[in-house]
Amino acid sequence: MEERIDYLVRWLQDKVEEAGADGALVGISGGIDSAVVSYLVKKAFPDQSLGVLLPINKKMEEQTDALAVVEGADLDYIGINLTDAYETTYKAVKGQIEEKGDWKDDKSQLGGANLKARLRMSTLYAVGNNYNYLVVGTDNAAEDYTGYFTKYGDGGVDLVPLINLRKEEVREMAGALDVPSSIIEKKPSAELWEGQTDEDELGMSYDTIDAYLRGEKIDPEDEKKLKDRHEQTAHKRQIPAGPEEYRGD
Repeated sequence: MEERIDYLVRWLQDKVEEAGADGALVGISGGIDSAVVSYLVKKAFPDQSLGVLLPINKKMEEQTDALAVVEGADLDYIGINLTDAYETTYKAVKGQIEEKGDWKDDKSQLGGANLKARLRMSTLYAVGNNYNYLVVGTDNAAEDYTGYFTKYGDGGVDLVPLINLRKEEVREMAGALDVPSSIIEKKPSAELWEGQTDEDELGMSYDTIDAYLRGEKIDPEDEKKLKDRHEQTAHKRQIPAGPEEYRGD
């Protein structure tokens, strides 16, 4: 694992240099994936790295896990509370759609969650532009395969160093990096709404997904769910689709 860490650190350094950037930043949620990326970014760019905390409907001081990450990684950070920006945008969107009589309450929870992710993405790029830093994402192999990320939200990044790591490997890497045990043992959650967990949303455990990604046999029903989800979310892993050039009849 130490060799794999060194490999990813060099990879980050090479990619930032290729892009003509000065360093890298990562949005820190307090979960294990963003924690591992925070430690990697700090190793790659000791003096030109930044953690960005972007709470919505929470105070900055309530971001205890995220603050523990920046302290543990000794990572410079900035905190930007997006509550007002989110509420203003959401209210404007909802108000205009309601005026048309088209508002759908059953879609509002997910729509609001995706808006949060996309607002955070835009903020990360605004910060990155100021520092000339690339934005480093936190998606792992399980999330990539299942499409468990918001298109142009947490999926809107420049680099994804964990993209080939199963969740179990992310945990192993976290241990090797000395990420706080409270974060390693924390139940995975994107914190999209109160009580939300990744595994509830996915309908199965990360252990099951990891086993499938290792090529092992899993419950046939779970295998079908995974394959279906992978196909349905293919658009998230591709550049925007366009038609073939029209050449006439």
